[in-house]
Amino acid sequence: MSKDLFKELVDVIATLRSENGCPWDREQTHETLKSTLIEETYETLEAIDAGNPKKLEEELGDLLLNIMLQAQIAAEHKNFDVYGVIETLTEKLIRRHPHVFGDVDVEDSAEVVKNWEAIKRSESGYEDRKSVLDGIPNALPTLLRAQKIQNRAARVGFDWEELTDVIAKVEEELEEVKASINAGKPEATAMELGDLLFAIVNLCRFMEIQAEETLRQANRKFMWRFKWMEAELERRGTNFEAQDLESLDVLWEEAKKAETDTD
Repeated sequence: MSKDLFKELVDVIATLRSENGCPWDREQTHETLKSTLIEETYETLEAIDAGNPKKLEEELGDLLLNIMLQAQIAAEHKNFDVYGVIETLTEKLIRRHPHVFGDVDVEDSAEVVKNWEAIKRSESGYEDRKSVLDGIPNALPTLLRAQKIQNRAARVGFDWEELTDVIAKVEEELEEVKASINAGKPEATAMELGDLLFAIVNLCRFMEIQAEETLRQANRKFMWRFKWMEAELERRGTNFEAQDLESLDVLWEEAKKAETDTD
């Protein structure tokens, strides 16, 4: 049954891209679909955050649609098709999991990652990667890319030994930010702020926290509280502009309490 459903999906995508199909689908290229792929990825993340299985099912479908369209475009250019994608993935998963499909023993997930990277470097197409930092996509969100850079460096021993050392580095970078601000050097301040952000990402990594996810959650939390404040001020017949900072601070605390009460 599942194979029939997948074949039906393949046929539907091919029909959408055919001469008598959908004008929008026919116009798409690998390049034009990049933005929708990113958009659907983040909508999938929102569905996960919302804890809504039905919404997640829908968003995963939209994400799959992008993959199917990319594969169909490649098939039309006789490069590969979706079955080739599946075959390549299956072979890669088996090859890079010798501790599951072979006779290799591993102690923990860290050793799994180490073996994965070693196997990857031995594969065709990865010969030009001379640095352990090669292959990290430039298009990644900046916080995620910073954490991946740090993870790669840590794998070869370039890492802090104690959490207190990482915290001290964050404090050091913060002091350098303050010094550059006091010196009235905007360009230097921008550089120091970058170093501070990088150090904070390092703290997240050391504590096994995803920096990108942490900031995403902070954004969502701020938006919820701010919108609560807007609604509360409207209920009181007033608005932000009519408030002083002290009253807004009080209202912010009320928003935090309201958020806690809804959890």
